[in-house]
Parts: sequence; structure tokens; C-alpha cells
Amino acid sequence: MGYRILETDDIPAYLRERGHWEDVDDITVREVSDGNVNRVFLASNADGTRSLALKQALPWVRVAGPSWPLSPDRADAEARAYEQLAKVAPDEIPGIHGYDPENHALVMEDLSDLEVLRTLLNEGASYGPHTSPQIGRLVARLSFATSDFGMTSADRKALLAASVNPELCKITEDVVLSEPYVEHKHNHWHPGLDDLAAAFRADTVLRTEVADLRHVFMTSAQALLHGDLHSGSVMVGTRAGAHVVRVFDPEFSFVGPIGFDLGLYWANALVSEERARALGTLTDHGDQLRLSWEAFETEFRRLWPTRVDTFFDDAYLDRFLTRVWTESLGFAGTELVRRIIGFAHLTDLTTLEDPVPASRRALLLGRELIVRRTELTSPDAVRDLVASPLG
Repeated sequence: MGYRILETDDIPAYLRERGHWEDVDDITVREVSDGNVNRVFLASNADGTRSLALKQALPWVRVAGPSWPLSPDRADAEARAYEQLAKVAPDEIPGIHGYDPENHALVMEDLSDLEVLRTLLNEGASYGPHTSPQIGRLVARLSFATSDFGMTSADRKALLAASVNPELCKITEDVVLSEPYVEHKHNHWHPGLDDLAAAFRADTVLRTEVADLRHVFMTSAQALLHGDLHSGSVMVGTRAGAHVVRVFDPEFSFVGPIGFDLGLYWANALVSEERARALGTLTDHGDQLRLSWEAFETEFRRLWPTRVDTFFDDAYLDRFLTRVWTESLGFAGTELVRRIIGFAHLTDLTTLEDPVPASRRALLLGRELIVRRTELTSPDAVRDLVASPLG
């Protein structure tokens, strides 16, 4: 039949054809698309006792339309990422009921009883003690299991070949790691940031450090990444009295530098902190980098004795984790910059009555994380930086 774009009215018959739903007369479908690139539908029965989510990759960026073509093959990368995540962190991802490669559609668990982490934080909620440690452990498990430490050489080569994701990697290389530092049509910012946007474009030290991080992103095939791990791709809540964290939308997944996933999460936590500071509602925002890093490092060290290639000794582990820490800080800085003067801004800042002071602090913090990443050797050093005047 070939690829077809599914509309709301198509979903009941589609679910029946794929064996996910028998009685299509007892089904209600609504579109809940919220991200930049895909369409998402929720299907439920009349009494609400059964529900499924369906996500389809369009042949373009959803928010831009056909003017920005994008292969729907990216859904293949998402399905592969979920397959790997299910092996190491099954309780931190949505349950996957099936993937249709012809129509680039995933049928999965409905998470609508949970809340997007960014939404809760913007409404004044705290992170709580569980969310960031679970994110840190998830990144550690995925990265260890899909690295040369956790896989045989042959399996790693097969993973590398299967996980190539050129179009979405190119988006990251451009939108996150180059465009904010040059004149580009994708860039936009609040007029109150004109001076910093111009200064960043003229800052040769900053541009050289970003170029280094861009090259790391392009060449460092350490482990399988989520690739877009931010507070908008994490859902939290409670089920049966237990705290629940679900990470979703890994369509940017590819084999790359572990620090990229950690860095994106840290940047979004730091932006959330700037929002809370501006509103006078700071709670535990400042703990999240430390909590996620400590959980990541502890879990990675716990897994280390199971490595398949024992040539890498404990002394090398220390060196490797130092590299991951340093690169994570740098990538956090690039994410801060692009979310303010690049493409796809964050509601954490844009919904503030006056976003300029918090945005300026976040931009300056981003620069410091990029250019001083080798000096900032601990979470305490980063805390001291965040607490400083920042220009």
C-alpha cells in the first residue's frame, strides 16, 4: 500500500488492521500533537478503561510544513532506541505495542495520566527527589550497554551501522552546534538580547570551543543516545502510590557522545532554575545537575565490572568519566545558547512577563560552561558559577 499520512478518522480502522483494537465502534480518537516534528493521537474506549497512543513521523517538520522536508525514516531510529531502552530501563519508557515501518507509526502506552516535566516545573512544581536520579541511571544503563564496555566488538559494529540517523544528526549539528553563532534565518531572540546575540557571533574563543564540541558530536561514537533528552521529553507522576518517570521521543537517537544526553538535560534544568529565580519560587532546582550526575556515575561504576573488554582498567574508567563530565558541561552550554538565540525557544523563559533578565543570565551561563568546561571539575564548581553575578 505504501506510506500514507494518517488523519484522526483513519486511526480506528488502522488500529484494527494492525491488531491493536477489535471493536472500533467503541473508540474515540483525538490529536494531541505538541512537539515540533510529529503527529500524535490518543485512542480510548467509551468508559476510559483502555487507551493507546499512536505517533506518526511526517515527511516534513510538523511546525514548518512541507517547506522543511524531513524523511519519516527518523521513526525507525526511535523504534530502535526503544528496543535498546527496553532491555536496560523498561520501567522508564512507555510500553511499545508495535511499530509499522511502512507508515513510520509507533503504537504505544498512553501516558496521558502523567504530566510533562517542563509543564509541571513551569507551573511551580519541584523536581522531587526521584526524577533526576532516575534520568541519570537511565543514561548510564543505556550508554554502558551500548558502548564498547558493554557490547562485543561485532555487536557494536552492527549497532553503529543500524543506528545511523543522518538527517536528524544534521539538524542538531546545525541548530544546536553552529547556527546560533552565525547569521541564520532560524535564529531569533528577544530584542533585549540583541547585544549578546551579536557578541556571541563575534566571540572567536566561544566559536572555537563550540566547533570543538561540534566535532565531538560528529565523531565520538561512544554509545547509543536518546539524542533529545530535555524536560519536554520526560513525563512524571504517580501510579499506585509510586513515583513514575517515563522518557519518550528518542527519534534523534544515534551512536554519539554520552555527554550530549546529560548536557541537554542539565541545560533544561538550569533554565528552569533561572525561571524559578525570576519568579522567586526556587526550591530544589539547583540540585538537579548534581543528583543526575551522581546517579549516572554511581550506576556506570556499578556496571563497570561487567565490561566485556577488560583491557579497560579502573584507572581508565576515571579518565573516561572525567571526559564525559567535561563534555556534558560543554553540551549543556550549547543547549542553553540555542534555546535563547537560536531555534525552538523554551516556554520556561518565553512565558515570563519579562524574559530578558533570566535569558541574559542563562546565555552568559551557557558561554561559561562552554569555554570553562575543563576548569569546572565538580557539581560544586558549577553551583558556584550559577550563584555568581554572571555579568
